[in-house]
Amino acid sequence: MSPSIKICGLRDEATLGAALDADASHVGFVHFEPSPRHVSLEDAGRLRALARGRAKAVLLLVTADLETTVRAIEAVKPDVIQFHGNETPEWSGLIRQRAKVEVWKALGVKDAETLAKSRRFEGHVDRLLFDAPARKLPGGNGEAFDWRLLADFDHTIPWGLAGGLTPDNVAAAIAATGAELVDTSSGVESAPGVKDVDRIAAFCEAARSV
Repeated sequence: MSPSIKICGLRDEATLGAALDADASHVGFVHFEPSPRHVSLEDAGRLRALARGRAKAVLLLVTADLETTVRAIEAVKPDVIQFHGNETPEWSGLIRQRAKVEVWKALGVKDAETLAKSRRFEGHVDRLLFDAPARKLPGGNGEAFDWRLLADFDHTIPWGLAGGLTPDNVAAAIAATGAELVDTSSGVESAPGVKDVDRIAAFCEAARSV
C-alpha cells in the first residue's frame, strides 16, 4: 500500500489545486513569519476551505504561545496541527485534548538517541514526523537525514518521513524506510517558497509508484 502524501508550504490556489489534483492526502499551510512559506491565518483559512472534503488540512506552527495557537485553530479550523518547534509532549497533548484536533510533532533526527527519545510523545500526539535537524529554519531546508537510522526502529506511534524529499528520491526513501506518510515542501519548489505544479504532480506519482 502506498503511503499518504503531504504537500506542505502551499500559499496560493494554483499550487493547492495542483496538490489536490495529484491526490495528495494532506495539504500543509505554514504560519511562521520567518519562513518564505508563511501565510496569514486569513489566507490559510481560505485555502483550507478550498481543500475541505478533498484532502486533510495541516496547519504548521513553530513554538507558538497559547494565545497564538488558539487563535490559529479558531481561524483556520484545520484537521491537523503540526508542531515544528520546541513543543513538549505535555504541551502537544494539552492542545490535542483541548482543541479536539489531530496533533503531529516534527522531530529533527540526529542519531539513534533522537529516535529513542521520540517515545516520550506516545499518548500525546497522533503522528511523529521524522525530519532533518533544524538549521536557520526548523524545516523546509531541503536536507535529508540518514534514513538507515529508521531501518530497525520499532515504531509505537504513527509516523511520517520528511526532510529533503523530492520527486527523484521519494520512491527510494519509502522503499528504505517503509514510511507511512511522506512530506515534502522545498523538494517541489523552483525557488524558496515558490511551488512548482509539475514537481508536485511528479512527487505524488513517484510516491504512489512504490
